[in-house]
Amino acid sequence: MTKFNRYLGIITFTIASANLLADTGKIDAFTDKMVTEHGFERTEVTRILGQAHRRQDIIDKISKPAERTLNWGQYRKIFLTEKRTSQGADFWRRNRQALKDAEQEYGVPAQIIVAIIGIETFYGRITGKDRVLDALYTLGFYYPKRSKFFLGELESYLLLTREEKMDPAKPKGSYAGAMGLGQFMPSSYLSYAVDFDGDGKRDIWNNETDAIGSVANYFARHGWTEGEPVTRRATGVKPKHKKFIEAGMKPSISIAKLRSAGIDTGSDLPGKMLSSLIELETEAGKEFWLGLPNFYTITRYNHSNMYAMAAYQLSERIRLKMNK
Repeated sequence: MTKFNRYLGIITFTIASANLLADTGKIDAFTDKMVTEHGFERTEVTRILGQAHRRQDIIDKISKPAERTLNWGQYRKIFLTEKRTSQGADFWRRNRQALKDAEQEYGVPAQIIVAIIGIETFYGRITGKDRVLDALYTLGFYYPKRSKFFLGELESYLLLTREEKMDPAKPKGSYAGAMGLGQFMPSSYLSYAVDFDGDGKRDIWNNETDAIGSVANYFARHGWTEGEPVTRRATGVKPKHKKFIEAGMKPSISIAKLRSAGIDTGSDLPGKMLSSLIELETEAGKEFWLGLPNFYTITRYNHSNMYAMAAYQLSERIRLKMNK
């Protein structure tokens, strides 16, 4: 081995070693924050972080780009299946009272709540196998690209486990730290999770009633309007209407303006209602839909028009199955 190659090997080893080490300054700063802002004992924060493990597989998963970009035709085949629909009806039947109570308290239809839980975790079957502590520790301290976000979630996680008297090393979730039947991040848990059955705990992992109430609360707090439509098919869309599609996800165009531009929105929507115009690609061509305010609320759960459309269409399939 030449002297240059030996030096190169040392440099490479040093860089690799640095990538495996957390920034102790960042850990100290996090610990200080938990102590000064939230009243934790320093030894307790040190003990909790000492139980966390750096997980390279988690970094690999979150870093790896999607193998391919799905169009709407491909995407919907994943979620709009008979199995997911029929199991959604089963979930509804065994939680009929909780869903009725959630609809009355929050104004969110049962089928929407069920569909969200069905898409997120297949009604609780797939809630994640990674320790939440490991996921947030790894991404907070070893993933600089989104370190700020995940350290904030780690902070929220320690707060919620203290509030709920949970062992931080026990709960499991997704590799990004999403938890329970509705896949709440810790900050969402603190803001929106509810003890819907009144047993003194906000258990979104094992308690379907709490999960139902929590999803409904999330939607209500993000602007769901009871009794309002979610979306409508739009026809007559032409290349000249591209500016409406490019206006974004948030409803900002009046139905009256879309109609005056030659787009058929149907006759049942008030002209002053705001909408977005959504373009979805399928193997058979393009579909165009109106993104009404309640549709936009679904996108606050997952910032994707395809996600929101899948949730809506699954909800309608489940509703129709329940009405048979």
